[in-house]
Amino acid sequence: MKNKLTDLNDHLFAQLERLSEEGLSPETIEQEVKRTNAIVSVADKIVGNADLQLKAAKLFAEHGAQVIPMLPQIGGPKG
Repeated sequence: MKNKLTDLNDHLFAQLERLSEEGLSPETIEQEVKRTNAIVSVADKIVGNADLQLKAAKLFAEHGAQVIPMLPQIGGPKG
């Protein structure tokens, strides 16, 4: 697995394709739905983290290095 948002997108579409396969047994559908829910749960966390990183980058772009002390993950003091 890669660790890029484009790879996440590929995984989500692959799971969508598995869900839309014709002729799946009810048991297989149930298993794929559980798998889908787990994938979506993790994907939501990844997207939320990416959104937070983007917000930090925007703050830095708008306000410069003066915000770094308030952003411990990009170089400020750890609390």
